[in-house]
Amino acid sequence: MEGQAAFTYAVNDDTICALATPAGTAAIALIRLSGKDTFSIVDRFFHPAKKIKSVSEVETHRLLFGTIRDEKEGLLDEVLVSVFKNPHSYTGEDAVEISCHGSVFIQQQLLELLMNNGARLAEPGEFTMRAFSNGKFDLAQAEAVADLISSHSKTSHDIAMNQMRGGYSSKMKELREQLLNFASLIELELDFSEEDVEFANREELDKLLKKIKEEITSLIQSFSVGNVLKKGIPVTIVGEPNVGKSTLLNALLNEEKAIVSEIPGTTRDVVEDSISIEGVTFRFIDTAGLRESSDKVESIGIERTYEQIRQARIVLYVFDIKNTGCEEIQEKLKKFKEVIEDPNKKFILVANKTDQLSETPHAFQKMVELDCVFISAKRKENLKLVSDHLLKAVDTGSIKDETIVSNARHYHELQKALEAINSVGEAFEQGIPSDLIAIDIRTALHHLGEITGEITTDEILGNIFGKFCIGK
Repeated sequence: MEGQAAFTYAVNDDTICALATPAGTAAIALIRLSGKDTFSIVDRFFHPAKKIKSVSEVETHRLLFGTIRDEKEGLLDEVLVSVFKNPHSYTGEDAVEISCHGSVFIQQQLLELLMNNGARLAEPGEFTMRAFSNGKFDLAQAEAVADLISSHSKTSHDIAMNQMRGGYSSKMKELREQLLNFASLIELELDFSEEDVEFANREELDKLLKKIKEEITSLIQSFSVGNVLKKGIPVTIVGEPNVGKSTLLNALLNEEKAIVSEIPGTTRDVVEDSISIEGVTFRFIDTAGLRESSDKVESIGIERTYEQIRQARIVLYVFDIKNTGCEEIQEKLKKFKEVIEDPNKKFILVANKTDQLSETPHAFQKMVELDCVFISAKRKENLKLVSDHLLKAVDTGSIKDETIVSNARHYHELQKALEAINSVGEAFEQGIPSDLIAIDIRTALHHLGEITGEITTDEILGNIFGKFCIGK
């Protein structure tokens, strides 16, 4: 469960503990402990089956079987203790993970034992915060840990895993190094400003500047894909009343999510649910039928439909193949595009109710040319074609090979860095002095550094790690 408030984390050597598995009764539970007094605290109540004087005697990454005994209460549980010695642990400190039975009583008693013997309860994300502070990974990788935990599809998992393993950080490091080389030459010129010496070849610097600008621009543009893949791609199902929108939604979800009725105007509000198609999460939104209506409630639903079309990345336009002509379809698409004004929005035409056809419709060839999908939502026929068109509308092929930005904080920092880079380019063209150019370069370096945590503030750290689970 995510925390709602931002926390201020002080770098200290307290020994912290927390439940790392979900709260509640389960087969097993895992409690984490990290800090300089970890081993001495555990030694006070853990009795290993193998006779050793202290947990600290064991080599790192070893498992110990034994019992937890409280002086007052006696035997509490039989447990497995995993030993991690610094710096070879998640946090970079001495750490222990205790696997006990999943009784809520045992969990509470064990945490009380740890706190009564010198540990304190960890803040949300404090284990990961310590890993960051101890150089186990940078801030971008730390944020990827939270993304990995919350990933619900293969694509969001792949993006988070790539970022956590340093793929994204490597790109940031490369950009900063290029800018630092750029800045060093400009700064060197400032030291010899009275002698009017140019150490930096302006043509070479201009090429470097353009290269950096292209790479940052590419990362910024990738956010439009990365963000929706991380959260799920919004797909709005629209069309006239009674064309089978709700039936299609139910068929895709394989459950009776939306009310299906022959009465026009049944769907008056937005109905939403998500499914994963070949590792990509799609958030389907069924909407009110588009028509002129004097019903006040239905009219509100229709207005919400247009709002959902504006917010969607993909629009499934469903029509009844028996009584819809190509001219009507093209006119409706034209109207949508005029209202929406978004060239990147994908429209998929879905010709429904093929089960009611007794002969091939006259406009069939034109519908094929419009790349329509022919289905029977009622009989669940050709739904695979809808899935194929949805996947085709989303470019996921480059996720593993390219750096994808999915974090809003990183996106905004990259935008600020690009603004500074653009200012440097304009300054070169206008012949502005090197000292002013150097200021813009430092600004770009600052914003790139905030992504990886090379430059950061306690407020930013508190906001990021405060959203983590307690045991992470």
